[in-house]
Amino acid sequence: MKLPVAFEEKMKDLLGEEFQDYIDCYEEKRYYGLRVNTLKISVEDFQKICPWKLEPIPWIENGFYYDGDSIQPAKHPYYAAGLYYLQEPSAMTPANRLPVQPREKVLDVCAAPGGKATELASKLGREGVLAANDISSSRAKGLLKNLELSGVGNLLVLSEEPGKLISYFREYFDKILIDAPCSGEGMFRKEKRMVKAWEEHGPEFFSKIQKSIIAQAAEMLKPGGMILYSTCTFDRRENEETILSLLEQFPEFEICEMKGYEGFRPGIPKDDREDLVKTVRIFPHCMKGEGHYLALLKKGSEGCENTETNLERQKKQTVPGSAGGLKKIPEELEEFLGHLTLPLDPSRLDLKKERVYYMPAELPDLKGIRFLRTGLLLGELKKNRFEPSQALAMYLKMEEYDQVLNLSVEDERVHRYLKGETLDVSDLCSNSSQKKQKAGSGRKQKDKGWSLVCVDGYPLGWGKLASGTLKNKYLPGWRWQS
Repeated sequence: MKLPVAFEEKMKDLLGEEFQDYIDCYEEKRYYGLRVNTLKISVEDFQKICPWKLEPIPWIENGFYYDGDSIQPAKHPYYAAGLYYLQEPSAMTPANRLPVQPREKVLDVCAAPGGKATELASKLGREGVLAANDISSSRAKGLLKNLELSGVGNLLVLSEEPGKLISYFREYFDKILIDAPCSGEGMFRKEKRMVKAWEEHGPEFFSKIQKSIIAQAAEMLKPGGMILYSTCTFDRRENEETILSLLEQFPEFEICEMKGYEGFRPGIPKDDREDLVKTVRIFPHCMKGEGHYLALLKKGSEGCENTETNLERQKKQTVPGSAGGLKKIPEELEEFLGHLTLPLDPSRLDLKKERVYYMPAELPDLKGIRFLRTGLLLGELKKNRFEPSQALAMYLKMEEYDQVLNLSVEDERVHRYLKGETLDVSDLCSNSSQKKQKAGSGRKQKDKGWSLVCVDGYPLGWGKLASGTLKNKYLPGWRWQS
């Protein structure tokens, strides 16, 4: 692979004696990664049902390598059930190293296509708020699909300039992840087209954008909160110098240690800031993954002027349950909700035209902001009926709905369902097998109405059951083509 001369000279200066090892790694195959979605399944349970040979990624607890030349995990029903996300191994590191806790408010500033946002959501569980933003509306649509596929409900999917978010979310978030747009030097081996892009827009172009984004994020972080900044490039201007610009502009920030790994390399000190060695560099000749840079920062209370005023203003803007609740729950919605064992707070239900949402708690007033989704879309109110959404199906656990069609992954009807076909399921409705699947649910199995279709106990979508036939309600835009 021919690399730009200017890039090679920079890497010689950066790596010294290791430069040839770095060049030699371009002859190696790229590494493929699979990250288990612990929002839906534990790592141990996934390993029991996984049909392929996997190798653990040693610095990612729920990450595995797979042979991308011989298997296609994206074509398996478990992928359609959201049990895992396909992600380059080094790219799993930022979300893994940001210490998110349940009930926190978390922002992923540049979130598309969703690899990091879905992992942040798994750490939150069903509590707190995940705001996932991408300035590109087309990329944000793909982000929304990946979040819904992963079963995330406590979300906001935004499509705004980060600077515009400040007035809505000043000192609101406990944790912020910035996987910043960058020159992509760490991805040259994986994606050769990145070399041409680097020649068109190099580090100097991106460093200005990065410094702006990290400064904007600093204003949205609570005192005591943490930012994880990352890039997939090697250039000091995009990495250590971006961190320096933040520290100069916001002296209340400090660089934190993060959980290590033997292949991690320390950041490069600059301008007497020896603490930059706490940041992390990932090189593809040192680890089985592509290039990355990470810095974990904490915001102290010193220098945070008007903090009390900001927090008071935010409290005034926040409405209980985000939407105030429906004054009266429509009869058809109430009938459907009766089939759920999932506890829902009525004050967090919101109706926008025909669509019903379950909102995260304690949201600020979002009027005037551009977003694709606020909260979990439960479904739509049609004439005299309620139709549950694909997002709700992916959010639910099998035991949280009282009418289930649970198919084995070996059943050819699983693939037919994912293609959108009508299914004959009379064998599942005419004997006791279906009741056994729901053992312990305490609910009587019916043979008509909305059914949650599952594969090996994990939801795929909805179907409308009548007389042993399942009318397919799998979301048309998600259907398999072959």
